[in-house]
Amino acid sequence: MPAQIPEPPMKDLIPGHADLARETTLLNPEPGDPGVRDSSLGGALLWPADEPWPYCAQEDHWTSGSDWRDPTEIVPGAVPMVPVLQLFARDVPGLEFPEGKDLLQLVWCALIHEQDPGPVMPRLYWRNEAEVTAGGLLTEIPGVSEGEYDEDHMPEPSTLSPTTAADYPSRHDLPGQLRETPLPDSHLIGTKVGGWPAWTQPADWPDCDSGHRMEHLLTITGDIQLGDCGGVYFFHCRRCPGLPWDWRFDCH
Repeated sequence: MPAQIPEPPMKDLIPGHADLARETTLLNPEPGDPGVRDSSLGGALLWPADEPWPYCAQEDHWTSGSDWRDPTEIVPGAVPMVPVLQLFARDVPGLEFPEGKDLLQLVWCALIHEQDPGPVMPRLYWRNEAEVTAGGLLTEIPGVSEGEYDEDHMPEPSTLSPTTAADYPSRHDLPGQLRETPLPDSHLIGTKVGGWPAWTQPADWPDCDSGHRMEHLLTITGDIQLGDCGGVYFFHCRRCPGLPWDWRFDCH
């Protein structure tokens, strides 16, 4: 069960601001050696044996050549995505999983793409731990070689110590009457689930195809460099079948 940290004293909150509080789970990554059955940032994933590992095949990608005798050979080609986040429901009870699912996984391409300021092509998976285990695990997950990635986009393998807390919006998400009011710095910056995005630029909430504004699912920031990005924010729509999702970059 995640630990809890004290909420800001209510006397420090201006009327109307307190009503904007949302619960978040700060993940608090610490360098470590997480296994495939651990919640982790940048750790090994519990990956199904019958599901190929995802690759990013942007046309400007370069990868290691096929000649094992020449490790310096770099040729055009797809590169394997890298593990970013794995969360088991038992570690983040504040996160509402789809029915029958208890495992969330996130991977992305660690290369810089000219059309975007940070890592792109993230893929998000909801799974059932027991079903994955029963079907067998992928034992040979491809790694990336030096030169095939930008080290700023490679999370260091880290264990997680989830902590629940009250989170408040940054000024970009405040209603008009509060945006110009001096407020305590009570929005939480860090890799987290739920709560509010800690925008450094104007808020850019995505809508699903049905026109619903998506909810903030999780933020990856602070614990890895991400180039000029303040964070990578993930959103989903729980009102639509299939739980559609989207993401945004936020640059300093």
